[in-house]
Amino acid sequence: MVRGRRRARGLLAAIGVGGMLGASLLVPDQVISGTPVARSDRSGPSPASGAVPTDPCAGVIASLPPRRQLAQLLIVGVDPKGPAAALAAVGQEQVGGIFLGGKATALLVDGGLAPVRDASALPLTVAVDDEGGRVQRVDALDGDLPSARTMAATLSERRVRDLARTRGDRLRARGVTLDFAPVVDVGDQPDAAVIGDRSFSPDPAVATRYAGAFAAGLRDAGLLPVLKHFPGHGRATGDSHVTAVTTPPLEQLRAVDLAPYRDLPREGRVAVMLGHLTVPGLTDGVPASLSPAAYRLLRGELGFTGLTVTDDLGSMRAVSDRYDLPEAVLAALRAGADVPFWSSGARLPQVLDRLTAALGTGELDPARVTEALGRVLRAKAAC
Repeated sequence: MVRGRRRARGLLAAIGVGGMLGASLLVPDQVISGTPVARSDRSGPSPASGAVPTDPCAGVIASLPPRRQLAQLLIVGVDPKGPAAALAAVGQEQVGGIFLGGKATALLVDGGLAPVRDASALPLTVAVDDEGGRVQRVDALDGDLPSARTMAATLSERRVRDLARTRGDRLRARGVTLDFAPVVDVGDQPDAAVIGDRSFSPDPAVATRYAGAFAAGLRDAGLLPVLKHFPGHGRATGDSHVTAVTTPPLEQLRAVDLAPYRDLPREGRVAVMLGHLTVPGLTDGVPASLSPAAYRLLRGELGFTGLTVTDDLGSMRAVSDRYDLPEAVLAALRAGADVPFWSSGARLPQVLDRLTAALGTGELDPARVTEALGRVLRAKAAC
């Protein structure tokens, strides 16, 4: 199973002609592709005055046909019990990322991911949601993590960072590159509530510090952490898995729930997951994951420049009761998401058919696809 690797080397070699991937490329130390890339030397001469910097991802993007460009934006769930579903999504459609949910671990042991990676022409994102407490994916392999609430109540921030580093090292060794954690929701719901003990604290300063420690530990291990659920699920009414959810009004979120999103991106690389949350004064009845106003808040007022990913678009009824899956994925991209995500992986060809048609007619702006794809490719050092 080396043909995918050969395709990848051939693609990147072709793109490198003419110096497009020359020494001026600045690549982050931590990537989500599974292959760390060192920073290039920043001490060299500056570009000539007035020169327009070359986007190192432009050649990669131009080399991909439209359907492959769109597929690279997606993270889809696959069956973790074996490689068949993952090989179909990656080998046939060249999706940019796969998600391993549930408790099965066959793909995470004995080199189970190797044929899947070999089938990908570009670096592959492998995602899990491993927070600790009720939401763990490798506890049977690598031990139990306390819930966020327990961590904040019983451990120092240094210890939380160490725990996350150890967990991240083990995930990375198994082939995982991105963790949908930490939860940065601020709240004091009962432990068993939808957020509940997944929240570090009802105090935004404490929640920010402890979530920041967890994120830093994952980064130390070479994983990309994902802050969730923007703009804040901790004080919302309802569970977006089963119904529409409403948060406090935007002005109240600004005072409390948005604090982690202001502060944590300054500390190191993170992605942000947008939740399926209706926000009075912001989203006009639309879930934040599909709301252009929510992305403008994150990018504009909060100045976030990193990767954005949606919460599960396929199995959470706050979205699925109102939108057919292909329409939800299209709406997310149009709103500003870089990575639409759904955990079942179902209907992938239909989703790509819909996106490709929308791109062809202009319903989906090509510039929006290029913008998102640039972030995705840079995040996993595919340029």
